[in-house]
Amino acid sequence: MRVTVVAGNPKAGSRTLEAASLVAEAIGGQAPDAVIDVVELGPGLLGWGDEQVAAAVSTVAESDLVVFGSPTFKATYTGLLKLFLDQFATGDGLRDVVAVPVMLGAGPAHALAPDLLLKPVLVELGAATPAPGLYLLDSSYTTDGRIAEYAQRWAPVLLAATSVRAGRA
Repeated sequence: MRVTVVAGNPKAGSRTLEAASLVAEAIGGQAPDAVIDVVELGPGLLGWGDEQVAAAVSTVAESDLVVFGSPTFKATYTGLLKLFLDQFATGDGLRDVVAVPVMLGAGPAHALAPDLLLKPVLVELGAATPAPGLYLLDSSYTTDGRIAEYAQRWAPVLLAATSVRAGRA
């Protein structure tokens, strides 16, 4: 099983990247196989045909499980993540990918954002999202136990979905 993390934070090496990596590790039992810090793709995201962006898109599309992470900006996911997601074909760009939407925020007001805002875009691109998204407080995600609780509850579902989508079940 190939696990990838995509972090759509405008700051390289962000807490979003760390949190999404922790989620991927908790679900898969090991560090992710690939990590894409979208900000590092730079201006290539603003057009079509950039080789580095195409390689990142290919990595994600060839993964079995992808954790998509974003901070909560203006009550939604970042424009940077949207620029990256726009590189995928509608309907089948994420075909055969099981996706986990993860968002970080300063308070509980946007707790539904992963499911209401990020998940529909992932589904529109063809991903399967068999578990709810995960919203984490950026001040406590490393200590509050929410990632471990999420993985305990949803990892079996997510891992089973990767097997079914790959035709291995």
